[in-house]
Amino acid sequence: MSILVRFTGAPGMAAEKYDETMPRIEASGPFPPDGLEYHVAFNAGGSFRVSEIWDSREQFEAFGQRLMPILAESGIELAGPPEVLEVHNIIKR
Repeated sequence: MSILVRFTGAPGMAAEKYDETMPRIEASGPFPPDGLEYHVAFNAGGSFRVSEIWDSREQFEAFGQRLMPILAESGIELAGPPEVLEVHNIIKR
């Protein structure tokens, strides 16, 4: 079953920091990682956010072991743990 993962940056997180960090994430191993269907980064309500759709929680968690140290080294803080939701339906064009 697919999952939706929603990250919210801590206050002060900006698109520029995201842009600086993405090359490090991409260079850390296969990218997009196995199981990642969609990755969307955006500003909403004054917060920088990332939403992703993954094939499974296990694949997301495996990538998280690679991702979280890079975010910490880059000084990226999250407002809290990512929100993980089961996907009921996906429609693609």
